[in-house]
Amino acid sequence: MRYEGERSRRRGHPDEATDRLARGLGWFSIGLGLFELAAARSLTRNLGLDGQEDLVRAYGVREIGTGIGLLAAEDPAPWVWGRVAGDVLDLATLATGLHGRNRRLDNLTIAMAAVAGVTALDVVCAETLRRETRRPLRPLADYRGRTGYPKGIRASHGAARDLDVPRAFRTPDALRPYAA
Repeated sequence: MRYEGERSRRRGHPDEATDRLARGLGWFSIGLGLFELAAARSLTRNLGLDGQEDLVRAYGVREIGTGIGLLAAEDPAPWVWGRVAGDVLDLATLATGLHGRNRRLDNLTIAMAAVAGVTALDVVCAETLRRETRRPLRPLADYRGRTGYPKGIRASHGAARDLDVPRAFRTPDALRPYAA
């Protein structure tokens, strides 16, 4: 039996609204990714980015992967930051169409504003998740006093003098430059 808010507690985030937002962004990513895969040609034509269909399809795969990661992860924060990085790529790709020869400049401007708005939402969600994470940071182990010699460096001197090197470790006769 699942209780209200259990998913938030399981993920380690006390704010259920932010957790729901992250899951919503996951579903949005999957939907957008499917759209980019299915309608890449129409999308690029309407934005004046003809010839970028394969790139848009690749971005669709990225969106689907990020969405699945958001829905499946215990901690969605890294995946939301992945969305932010993807949004920056999307904005950079859209910016390549900002030139006077683009007949669809109005559509492109609207698309850039929409992506910028979603980017702002992604950043707010990622920052909120980062602040809410309850995981305590583990202190880093201090290895400054270690040498790698359990009995000390002096005890290691001469330790291998009487070692009988196995035949498999020796240089084969055919590779020796002269007969010993």
